[in-house]
Amino acid sequence: MQQNFNEISFLFPNIVDIEKFKLLPASQPFAEDAVAFLNALSREITKDPQIRNFPDVATFAFFCRKANILQLKKKYENDGFIRKGRGIVFHVAPSNVPVNFAYSLLCGILAGNVNIVRVPSKDFEQVTIIINAIKRLSENDELKAVTDKIALIRYDRTSAATSFFSSFCDVRVIWGGDETIAQIRKSLIPARSYDVTFADRYSICIINAKAYLLEERTEKIAQAFYNDTYLFDQNACTAPHLINWFGTIDEVERAKSIFWAELHKIVVQRYGKVQPVIAVDKLTALYNSAANAVGVRQTPPTDNLLWRIEVENLTVDLEEYRCSSGYFMEYHANSFAELTTIINRKFQTVAYYGFTQNELEEFVRNENLSGIDRIVPIGQTTDFSVIWDGFDLIRTLSRCIQII
Repeated sequence: MQQNFNEISFLFPNIVDIEKFKLLPASQPFAEDAVAFLNALSREITKDPQIRNFPDVATFAFFCRKANILQLKKKYENDGFIRKGRGIVFHVAPSNVPVNFAYSLLCGILAGNVNIVRVPSKDFEQVTIIINAIKRLSENDELKAVTDKIALIRYDRTSAATSFFSSFCDVRVIWGGDETIAQIRKSLIPARSYDVTFADRYSICIINAKAYLLEERTEKIAQAFYNDTYLFDQNACTAPHLINWFGTIDEVERAKSIFWAELHKIVVQRYGKVQPVIAVDKLTALYNSAANAVGVRQTPPTDNLLWRIEVENLTVDLEEYRCSSGYFMEYHANSFAELTTIINRKFQTVAYYGFTQNELEEFVRNENLSGIDRIVPIGQTTDFSVIWDGFDLIRTLSRCIQII
């Protein structure tokens, strides 16, 4: 298959000799040069004064530190196999999360692969900061063994480039909605290749009201929840849309009063104005849920920044009535068992406050959960891990060689 490279913007390097790129060898996971490159990338990004404006870039740089990578490496040692990268991994990053492309690339590098990454089409400053850091590192001969195996590209979704890169990749990693995945899957991949897909997912939050009322720094919890939700307008799959309160009626009502008041203060200070179209979307979501007998009641909002929708029952179609940009459904739950009504394969993360490790482990073991891959404290829903959506990305992007 021939490709018109005029359709493709090569962000790094300026041009790629595809035939030579195809011949680049895979390496073992957590190779020394990979660890050295990521540590150098961490330092290079940290030196950029712009990162003070982009906490997501700072967090990525912190993740790349050698100390953190070596801690990850320990989990993959002595599993009884010799591992190598799969070969060429073609990553299609989501359009709405600026730094996701970098984490996907990181996993490909750590697993020992050659990586082609389609970055978001929008010109995010975060993307520019990270790519410029990689460009500077590519001038260091000691790091070229890694940088020579990276191609960062951008092209229009109508381009035939997806089919071109898919035609010779060993793994295709697709981050996006169900429709995006379905469209990309129309582009064929080699017979022994496979897709790793991260589709539409939803997340929820659980709060122990009694424990919350004992919290001295309630504003800290509100700030953490703000980071989980408003930073990406609730569009990230990790952002909770449904808040489940546990406790007596009195405990729950008092906890709600404090929690939402604290959150609203932060939203007013940091979020800015809600676009008129979003206000209409919230109203439409409310009317749709009410018209379809979900059993909802709106807590009168102070403004369009924060809408609270009380839900009488957890129904299987509840996620169909979610909205974004500060639209939260909330439910008073009596037990974890009630949550199984709504949790299906689409549910990804549970953000929690006030529950013990044993309580959460019993929840997972005792309930028949077809979904939920992550349970993390409020404020950590967007924290990246090499185990994501139930995939161990290091093992998924590498192959094991058995010697008997």
